[in-house]
Amino acid sequence: MNNSKTILLGIFGLLTAFSSAFAAPETDWPKKPIVAIVSFPAGGSTDIFARSVTAPLSEALGQSIVVENKPGAGGMIGLGAAAKAAPDGYTIHISAMTNQSISSALFKNPPADLQKDFAPVALIGTVPHLIVINPNVPAKNLPELIAFIKSKKGDFNYASQGNGSLSHLESTLFMQRIGATGTHIPYKGSSFALPDLIAGNTLMMFDSVTASLPHIQSGKLRPIAIAAAERSPLMPNVPTLGQDGMKQFDVENFYAVYVPKGTPPAVIAKLEREIRKILTNPDFKARMATQGIHPQFANSEQLSQITASEAAKWEKVVKSANIKVD
Repeated sequence: MNNSKTILLGIFGLLTAFSSAFAAPETDWPKKPIVAIVSFPAGGSTDIFARSVTAPLSEALGQSIVVENKPGAGGMIGLGAAAKAAPDGYTIHISAMTNQSISSALFKNPPADLQKDFAPVALIGTVPHLIVINPNVPAKNLPELIAFIKSKKGDFNYASQGNGSLSHLESTLFMQRIGATGTHIPYKGSSFALPDLIAGNTLMMFDSVTASLPHIQSGKLRPIAIAAAERSPLMPNVPTLGQDGMKQFDVENFYAVYVPKGTPPAVIAKLEREIRKILTNPDFKARMATQGIHPQFANSEQLSQITASEAAKWEKVVKSANIKVD
């Protein structure tokens, strides 16, 4: 028995040593600044959410995190750039995952794929979209907006965050549902689209609550309806599309963190752990709520399942609606 115990203790000691050896890279990383690639411009919900997460993440990791905005093509430009980065832990991709799932379904030859070219790290939350219009448009609610749009007989412009974006898809589905046509004007993101909407060059837009909120509060934009299952606590008087007569128009707009495929598991584990701490911090959650952001954590394994589910869901929607990229 004593000999058996000695052997077992010896084996346990070896396993512990091996385990410590393999865990060493986690304590080693990071040794230099990290780049966080965002596929939309500064000022939009993806950018705001990304910077809100990377600030405390930088403190936790002891290294600066530089946010690089690479907008265009419904998030595909940034996705492609992130996929080409070295899988060494020094590039992360903060993804508007729903947008990029839609773009992958819309574009014939997307430069990268979230499932094939990336390793999932963590889901970080959701941001609802809503319909916003220029205040000069004579509509105070959804039925009035639909009636006004139909009266224009196609002679109007509507904005989106870009070809292949969730904003684009929502607009297309909305026009199909009400039986109207207009001219789609794609931009590189909210911060490019909103000035034209405020100026009256476009009539309406599906945008994130986060990006539109300051302009709604200043009276430069009018909210019509929330494209989600529930009203926003920031705009309790604004109904959902379903409450205003357009059923089954709920969209979960997911945001998540990925790294290039091949990134060391120890790096992924450390990122996941620190992100969990940030998202479950009550002060962080309260601060995000004031911007229309809903922090929501899911680990890497769960994110992998969500990513696959979103890809399948939006591919089906795009095909059934016969939506094309302009």
